[in-house]
Parts: sequence; C-alpha cells; structure tokens
Amino acid sequence: MKGIASIGECMLELSGGGADWRMGHAGDTFNTLWALRALCGEEYPTDYVSAFGDDPFSAQQLAFFAENGIGTASSPRIAGARPGLYAITLDGAERSFTYWRADAAARRLADDPADLAKSLENRALVYFSGITLAILDDDTRSTMLDAIATARSAGSKIAFDPNYRARLWASPEAARKALDDALRVVDIALPTFPDEQMLYGDKTQQDTARRMHAAGVGEIVVKDGSEPALVSADNGEHTLPAVHVANPIDTTGAGDSFNGGYLAARLLGHEPVEAAKCAHTVAAAVVQVRGALAPFETLQSAFRS
Repeated sequence: MKGIASIGECMLELSGGGADWRMGHAGDTFNTLWALRALCGEEYPTDYVSAFGDDPFSAQQLAFFAENGIGTASSPRIAGARPGLYAITLDGAERSFTYWRADAAARRLADDPADLAKSLENRALVYFSGITLAILDDDTRSTMLDAIATARSAGSKIAFDPNYRARLWASPEAARKALDDALRVVDIALPTFPDEQMLYGDKTQQDTARRMHAAGVGEIVVKDGSEPALVSADNGEHTLPAVHVANPIDTTGAGDSFNGGYLAARLLGHEPVEAAKCAHTVAAAVVQVRGALAPFETLQSAFRS
C-alpha cells in the first residue's frame, strides 16, 4: 500500500490585492497533500478525493493537479457544478479570508459511496479534516466516515486535523459531535490548540492530547502556531519549539504544511518527535513565501535541512 489520498475541498484562491490579484488553487486538505506530494515524491502516488464541476475553472484546476503529479482517483465530475472561491487579504503577515463556497461541487464528494470507497482503496495514508466534515450534510458525513473506517480496517493509516472553523457549523454542539465521531476512526490527530480551546475549553495542550487519546487516537501532535508543539505518542509526551522566523511574509497554509511535513516524515520512517522537527522546518519555510502553496523545491530543501 503506497498511495496517499486526501479528502476535501480545493478552492480557487485569490491573493494579492489592488491591481495585482492572482488566482491559484488551495484548501486545507489540498495544501497538506501538496506538501506530501513534494516530500514523498513518486514513491507515494497522491490523489485528491473530492468532487469537481464541468466549468472552465474546474478544468483549469484539474489541469493544475495533473501538471503537478496529483490525481483525483474516482472523484465525480458533476454537470453544472463549479469550485468554491476565497480571497486572502493581508495585514502584515496575518491574513483574513472571504469565501464564496455555498454551492461548491466538493459538497457532493460523498454522494456516491461506491466511488468514494474506490478512491480510498490501497492507501498507505488517508487524510481529512474538520473542514471536510463541515462541508457535508449529516448523511454524506456518515458515508465518508464509513468509507474511511473501511480503508482503515484494510490497513490504511488515517490522519485528521480537526481544523475547527465556527462559521462552517450550525452550532458548537454540532461540530463537537462530528469531530468526536471522526476521532473514532483516526490513527494520527494533528489539532491546533487555539481551535480545541475554543471548541472544547481545553486549558492546556496536554488536555487536548489526553481527550483525543481517550477517544482512541494513538498519535497526536498539538500545534500552536509559532509556539511549541506537543507530541504525544507511545514514547510519551515531548514539547518541541517552533522554528523562529523573524519576518514572516504570509502565514497562509503554515499549519497545513506542518501536517504535510509531519505525515511525510512518518511515511518515510521517522519517529514522531523527529517528524515534528521536520514539520516545524517545513512550516517555517512556507511562511516565507506568498500563498498557501510553496514551490516543491522550497518544501524539499526545508525538509532536508
């Protein structure tokens, strides 16, 4: 089992501003897959599992994937559908987002259980996020978790970033239920502490890790931006400082790239603590470029350092 599948929504990304808006392609689970593709190379074929439209922007997105060696497995093409869109505005290195995504094709990624199950077959790693959960309704969310559970029982490692975004959920209670359901099928969790603090009231990173261990997750890395990360796995708890960047340019995608760096290192045989060190280095490189997707060469250079 060598393949990697990441499930979610890749959107059109507008970045820049003024007379210099640029269009790209990004989204939390795609950003992580992008880093995995760069760092694992052709040894681990990568597929982005979603649903796509039949408009020119969808065609452009699919062409971008293909140009960079990323497939889409059995993801459906839906007549009349189109991608979601978001725009990034920056205040220094910090960013804010405006979204247009209510009718995006990706919301139908689990409409066909057979196609979804086929997309997840024979994977070394399956990755998804809380945003993946949030764009689905209750029925298709259950369909997706069932497909992930089936892949796990067949030998796939399952990785998950809860990535809580309050505006995507009807209520905190709905989000907690969905995220708790997801944790039951997860091997590696990559939460961000402020998100967990907001949703669950966790007082420390250790609280987050212990709650997730109690749900059955064996390996947890609690991220906290430029603050140290907590690695909690079979060999105990370890706190690892982030790599300091004096003048970050754009923090978009840093946490997603951390996830990609960590998961790539684990696939390539590194232990969790060493993998987290690699992930911090990758994230530090990403905040020094604009947009969510750093060039493959940038990611590879950081990973090797």
